Amino acid sequence: MWLAVRAVRAVRGGGAGSGSPRAASGAAAAQLRQRLESELEDIRGAGTWKSERVIASRQGPHLRLAGGGGGACGEEEEESSIGVCFPRCDGPASLSVPAGIINFCANNYLGLSSHPEVIRAAVEALEKFGAGLSSVRFICGTQSIHKDLEEKIARFHQREDAILYASCFDANAGIFEALLTPEDAVLSDELNHASIIDGIRLCKANKYRYKHMDMQDLEAKLQEAQKHRLRLVATDGAFSMDGDIAPLREICQLAQKYDALVFIDECHATGFLGPNGRGTDELLGVMDKVTIVNSTLGKALGGAAGGYTTGPKPLIDLLRQRSRPYLFSNSLPPAVVGCASKALDLLMESNAIAQSMAAKTQRFRSKMTAAGFTISGKDHPICPVMLGDARLASVMAEDMLNRGIYVIGFSYPVVPKGKARIRVQISAVHSDEDIDRCVEAFTEVGRKHGALP
Repeated sequence: MWLAVRAVRAVRGGGAGSGSPRAASGAAAAQLRQRLESELEDIRGAGTWKSERVIASRQGPHLRLAGGGGGACGEEEEESSIGVCFPRCDGPASLSVPAGIINFCANNYLGLSSHPEVIRAAVEALEKFGAGLSSVRFICGTQSIHKDLEEKIARFHQREDAILYASCFDANAGIFEALLTPEDAVLSDELNHASIIDGIRLCKANKYRYKHMDMQDLEAKLQEAQKHRLRLVATDGAFSMDGDIAPLREICQLAQKYDALVFIDECHATGFLGPNGRGTDELLGVMDKVTIVNSTLGKALGGAAGGYTTGPKPLIDLLRQRSRPYLFSNSLPPAVVGCASKALDLLMESNAIAQSMAAKTQRFRSKMTAAGFTISGKDHPICPVMLGDARLASVMAEDMLNRGIYVIGFSYPVVPKGKARIRVQISAVHSDEDIDRCVEAFTEVGRKHGALP
């Protein structure tokens, strides 16, 4: 009987694996489709369409794109400029883009996404602890490796405790609502990451927004916020779109003066800023004055996924009880935990990889400036090449790929209107030759499209 039912379903297009896409019927669905298609066409017309290229190799300084772009990444490995083996990509050329695509758009700051020890740790965790927990942690989802990683994160940041999330977006979405009440106030830099903005929207605290890194405006807002019970200053440590670093010394001084707490998002700082890679608070000597640190495991620390909050133990305990993204999201997969744990081990054993970033960042910034480009930020491996025009940024990025350089143009709404740019990100595993080739390609493309004289 069940065979007959299955056959009927297959004929009607409802059988498992039939592969036929279905569109919702009815006037409302048709109206929705028409509106969505119109909005998408407007995005294309404005030159702000965001394509997602498909990578057919592991993450690294060189890539192979699906369809043949870039070298063929196989099992053979070569010695990187920091003495670590990474996959070699030197296969045949594509018809559309040249062989040896050099990747300058990843947050793989330390090159650990393809580090053999990090990969090995993920495999070992997968074999020992399985693919996943199938649940949230307070029900049946905490394993020893999760607790070990939280302890390691707290030790790395020199804080009391830490809590893991599926992403730092979730960590930012979960902290403000759990911590702040209508009696409190949060003061946020106007260019904070979207996850901080969304997290603040979810809480019922009184909200103040101060001008980007403007300490006079922050002080004025702190004075205004004195009527509230608790005041929390929230800022990115390093701002991802501009590559600039928050003036944490001045922020902490104002926080002390007006009896406020300081929260920083360290996604673009953890692992490589500061003498030991602990972030902007270490870089600027204020680790004892920043109360709460949120960061990610998905960039410098292995590049897979995951985020965390680290700070006072009572706060972490409260988040385990009240933070909704923590309470209602599955535990991090063991393989991800294994990756991040090994990445932290490598950082705490030696600061050589973190320190290798500075010279390479300086090389790119100085050569690009000498060529006539405007590079935003200072001394950060995020190097935005400021162009202004969204279409120009998009066209130049495509032309760069044709020259074997993988970069991405950023425009509104990711950045403000009129501030389109191509964001270049330097990695510890880029060679000097990689960097020089990127600068040469930018110079050629910039002249071609009128971005340079």
